[in-house]
Amino acid sequence: MMKGEMKISPTGLIFIICSVLIMWGMIGCQKNDGPSYEWEWDDEDTVQMEAKPRILWIDAAANFPDFANDPDNIKRDLLRAKEAGFTAVVVDVRPTNGDVLFRTETGDAVEWLGAWLPEGYTKIERQADWDYLDAFLDAGGDLGLEVYASINTFVGGNINALGSSGMLYRDPDKKEWATDLLTEEGIVNTLDLSTTGARFLNPAHPEVREYLYDLLSDLARYDRLKGILLDRGRFNNLHSDFSDHTKELFEEFIGKELDDFPESVMSPDIQAGALPSELPPHFKSWMEFRTGIIRDFMVEARESVKSVNTDLQFGVYVGGWYSTYYEVGVNWASPEYDASRKFPQWATAGYGENGYADLMDIVLIGAYAAPDRIYGQSEWTVQGFCSQAMDLIRGEAVVIGGPDVGNGAWATSPSQIIYDGIVNSVDVAMNLTDGYFLFDMIHLKQKPEKWEAVEEGISAKLEE
Repeated sequence: MMKGEMKISPTGLIFIICSVLIMWGMIGCQKNDGPSYEWEWDDEDTVQMEAKPRILWIDAAANFPDFANDPDNIKRDLLRAKEAGFTAVVVDVRPTNGDVLFRTETGDAVEWLGAWLPEGYTKIERQADWDYLDAFLDAGGDLGLEVYASINTFVGGNINALGSSGMLYRDPDKKEWATDLLTEEGIVNTLDLSTTGARFLNPAHPEVREYLYDLLSDLARYDRLKGILLDRGRFNNLHSDFSDHTKELFEEFIGKELDDFPESVMSPDIQAGALPSELPPHFKSWMEFRTGIIRDFMVEARESVKSVNTDLQFGVYVGGWYSTYYEVGVNWASPEYDASRKFPQWATAGYGENGYADLMDIVLIGAYAAPDRIYGQSEWTVQGFCSQAMDLIRGEAVVIGGPDVGNGAWATSPSQIIYDGIVNSVDVAMNLTDGYFLFDMIHLKQKPEKWEAVEEGISAKLEE
């Protein structure tokens, strides 16, 4: 139920029904041309469905070929989003290299991003001097679309086939900010790995946190924003972070020094979702400790935003797969939810207290099931993800779920299954959560029939 929705108690409902029956009895002898009486909540349900946000995510890198240097393309595509029935967009203004696409003296501006074009993976350089986020705010304002800004939070660099970028690669002094990973070869700084991808920062490092608070404060100064959403507000993975600094914090947490670190908390062969029956003695405490690090960060991050503009919504994007989300050190549930009752293998009694839903105004849930798994009760269905999220968050925040319509089976399934999957995902998310969320605009642009499916799905819900 959305915040502000009228609730009718069972006693109140009986009173209403009785009153209507009495009224029918009074008018039963009159002509049948008098006023007709309708249940008021039918109209209210329609209004409430129309009021539910429909949010489209806009990844920076994937959409950079169109948006980096041409504000007219931004206007064109936001108009299409409006026509399809979306009410808001999320603009990625800190992509996975950690550079920025908004005004700030704290971070460096994005110079280039890699994107897939028909000719292959290509470097897209930004040559424009106009403000990227302002262009979306201008276009959104003209169309009546709300605009959220998102940041890839705990990232500081990226390396791919086109080269490396980001502050971690530009500033050698920042290497201690980068996360240390537990590997088969021992503890290794992420910058010393040869693999491609984002390079994560250490969420427990105080200078990292202060840097991000400053970025968020600057972003909050855009007065036309609806809100700020944190993506990748987490540890890199289950094997992060094993720096000396994080070790010392953990020892303070458990109240003793460890001579057998990291063996007593983790081994590199442990994988989320397939935990062995015997775990290191401090494994569960380590899981709780990491969620405490992230909750503490979210407390200060929220304050950094709200101290600038109290009207801004503060929120996060998270994956809906809660049963394995301990992998990244995040508990996105309400602190009233006791995870240890259902997940005793990895959750302590204190794990639930580090839930951070109470700090959020809005939570976007990645209900990233396959297009033929929209309905169902299990976690890996869109319906299962959405219903589980509503149960775990327990009214602490607005919850909006939805699919990724371009990756995995969404990229390989027959067209009709994908089309029906989109239509049905709208039905499920808008019925079960407080709105609809779709990732990503680029997937709709690459296959225009997906725009049509979104439009059909949204129109059907609004016409019910």
